[in-house]
Amino acid sequence: MALIDQINADIKSAMLARDKDKLAALRDVKSKLLLEATAGTGEVSEEAGAKIVLKLYKQRIDTYELYIKEGREDLAADEQLQAEVIKEYLPKMLSEAEIKAEVDAVIASTGASGPQDMGKVMGILSGKLAGKADGKVIADAVKTALLK
Repeated sequence: MALIDQINADIKSAMLARDKDKLAALRDVKSKLLLEATAGTGEVSEEAGAKIVLKLYKQRIDTYELYIKEGREDLAADEQLQAEVIKEYLPKMLSEAEIKAEVDAVIASTGASGPQDMGKVMGILSGKLAGKADGKVIADAVKTALLK
């Protein structure tokens, strides 16, 4: 089932269950997917959908942490609940071992030899691992591999 179809089905079930918090999170995801579809070819690929869902999840987590830091537990609870709903739609993330293997393969294919080649390696990996791994984790793995 395509991501947008799954979101639509879950929106209907959330409406029937009168689950306002879940419904709000799902509607936000759907709106971002529709915006992407209208900006592009009219349809959102699974990879683009995964990027959007990952971005929304990260936004919710960042906002949650900010609210906790500011002492607004009431708002933080809402953000955490929405993050948990969005988390269900995240694609399976790569493990650190899988990321390291991809990094090593790209370094070998490009002939990167030091920290000055980080941009070249990151450019390839960012496109290749988009939606499958966090950019920070990829950058840390590349930095570690290039400093050896």
